[in-house]
Amino acid sequence: MGNCIICGADTQGHICQSHEEDVVFEFRGDSPDQLVENRFYRGVVDGYADFGVFIDLSPSVTGLLHRSELEKRLESLDWEAGDTVFVQVKNVRDNGNVDLTTSIRQADREFRGSLIQDGTEELLPEEDEEGNGSEAGEEEVDEGNGRERDVAPPTDEAEAPSPETDGSGTEAATAASAESETADEPDAVDEAADASGTADGSVEATDETEATETTDETDAESVTRRDIGELSDRVGENVRIEGEVVSARQTGGPTVFEIRDETGVVDCAAFVEAGVRAYPEIEVGDVVRLDGEVEIRHEELQVETEALVALDGEDREAVERRLAEAMTERARPDEATLVADDESVAGVEETLLDAAEAIRRAVLESRPIVVRHAATADGYVAGVALERAILPMVREEHAESDAEYHYVNRRPLEEAVYEMNDATNDVTSMLQDRDRHDEKLPLVVLAGTASTVESEDGLEMLGIYGADRVVVDAAPADPEIADASEVLVNPAVDGLSTGALAASLATTVSPEVREEIAHLPAVSYWETTPQSYLDAAREAGFDEEAVTELREAIALEAYYQSYDEKRELVGDLLFGESVEAVTAGAPVDAAESETLAGHIATQFREKMDTEVETARANLERSEAEGVEVAVLDTEEYTHKYDFPPSSLLLDELHRRGDASVTIGIAMDELWVRADPDLDLREVAHEAASNAPGAGISAAGLREGRIEFLSGARQDVEIAVVGAVVEQFD
Repeated sequence: MGNCIICGADTQGHICQSHEEDVVFEFRGDSPDQLVENRFYRGVVDGYADFGVFIDLSPSVTGLLHRSELEKRLESLDWEAGDTVFVQVKNVRDNGNVDLTTSIRQADREFRGSLIQDGTEELLPEEDEEGNGSEAGEEEVDEGNGRERDVAPPTDEAEAPSPETDGSGTEAATAASAESETADEPDAVDEAADASGTADGSVEATDETEATETTDETDAESVTRRDIGELSDRVGENVRIEGEVVSARQTGGPTVFEIRDETGVVDCAAFVEAGVRAYPEIEVGDVVRLDGEVEIRHEELQVETEALVALDGEDREAVERRLAEAMTERARPDEATLVADDESVAGVEETLLDAAEAIRRAVLESRPIVVRHAATADGYVAGVALERAILPMVREEHAESDAEYHYVNRRPLEEAVYEMNDATNDVTSMLQDRDRHDEKLPLVVLAGTASTVESEDGLEMLGIYGADRVVVDAAPADPEIADASEVLVNPAVDGLSTGALAASLATTVSPEVREEIAHLPAVSYWETTPQSYLDAAREAGFDEEAVTELREAIALEAYYQSYDEKRELVGDLLFGESVEAVTAGAPVDAAESETLAGHIATQFREKMDTEVETARANLERSEAEGVEVAVLDTEEYTHKYDFPPSSLLLDELHRRGDASVTIGIAMDELWVRADPDLDLREVAHEAASNAPGAGISAAGLREGRIEFLSGARQDVEIAVVGAVVEQFD
């Protein structure tokens, strides 16, 4: 029986089952059968093949990372033979082949622990006789920071420490003895304090204020306070930094504290012994003073901690005031920056600034940002525009190379409503990240969704757990949403897309991305695109034909794998990268290559034209009080599980048709399209009164969707058609 190196729970071995995937293993076995599925391993790139990458997990065992397991195209990987990478074992086949999948964590510091698997035996780094000896005169390698430390044997003057230690790694018995022997001798007190310093450089004292004063008096002359933003120019120097602890994670080696001041964020490694929490009294949110040496580790900036204390009183207030003033200055833009002239967007400048400040503040506070948007062309434009604005800030603020994957998460929604199912998913994820990885609760930005009362419960659930919410929607929002969110950006005018609104929010967050995303608003309109946005797209190099291709390609890809952000693919589509049109085994002349967007847009048109043709042949037309109504049974006359989805098909049918009202009805839901737009809630209310007991309700105002009980389908169709016609009077 042992203790988990992360949580300390009793377990067989060194890691408990709940933290198995928080540890990375160095494999020293000679057989694939010794690998453990779902574990993360450190590996070395061996070479590439057409179908993936070969990764050496040990000199005797190699696995395959298939191209289907990659988040980006195989050709875009920047790994070279010999590079260290981190992978997860997905499967070990009977024939000995090892299937691997990717790990979003690509550095030791991003795991909470590190172990060695020698065959089937698991070892702590310090238990490994090959790497870390403990005999006199040997050099011991600090697992966490890679620095070598001379380990001196015990002498008569410095006896071997007792195995009984207190929570900070200080030998309790030794400290107690030193305190009792020197209590009445002022000079000896200082000597005892020095002697009782912990292995990580902290100072033990019964009075925390006394400890802080001692540290200040000792180091004030020799260590200069530096801004984190200037540490890249101070490599090799001893510095002092003051700021807020934004995260603390335990690795198999050191404890890594992420500290933020008014100029940036930096990781600080504090070592007691492998896997033991240094400075257990320091928590996330504490304002601290840290002394240490600036170094570069794995090509990233890091401070090796020598002393760390929590500040209180006037010292804490001074740092908090400095952080708050700098935060407000950095987070709040001076003015809104619009993609193009648009009076409706300019009319909500103040809420644009509020939303931009919330987003920028989240980045500066090292708070993750979750962007939620509908899985439509308009929704994707809105979400991607915001993503493109946030990513440069994250890269600038955080030194680690993969910070953008930790701090920005774009999650499409299948429906244009933020339902309890979606909120439950988000709350579960954010609580797991908080408890397992010490992440702060996120800022949730909802674009083109969550602005109607149907989303109120989901928004309030986020609020109960303390996650801030920003809602961005061009269509009219219900008044309840203003109370269920911190910021509501809602011009509530006809003729504006959410994509155009979100793009101007993006350029207000990061004005430098305007040129990159200037064409996106035009992509978000299916018809009657404002001229100002067409002009902006043309200036960016996208004429109307190119804009149409992008819109159709995004609409198609939004349907497939609707819950996946598809960051790399969507980036390729919207920002003009091209690929060759490859046919099976046939060489392709460069002149015959076509853009990725053009290739996918062709599929969109073929699938849409086929479905529209089939639907038109099966429309039931009727006329009531001079209103022509066309009804399609989507349950019977569409390919239910293929593109296009019913909502998009009804849009296209109505645009191409000549009926005043187009309705698509399925087993327990229907879609209404009409000229002019109808009050869908009023339609649902009137229909419900004419078909009591049918469970009729307006489920999705943005997509014109009404839900009902499948057993009352025929009565519902009659009731809805009647309610729609009545609104034309």
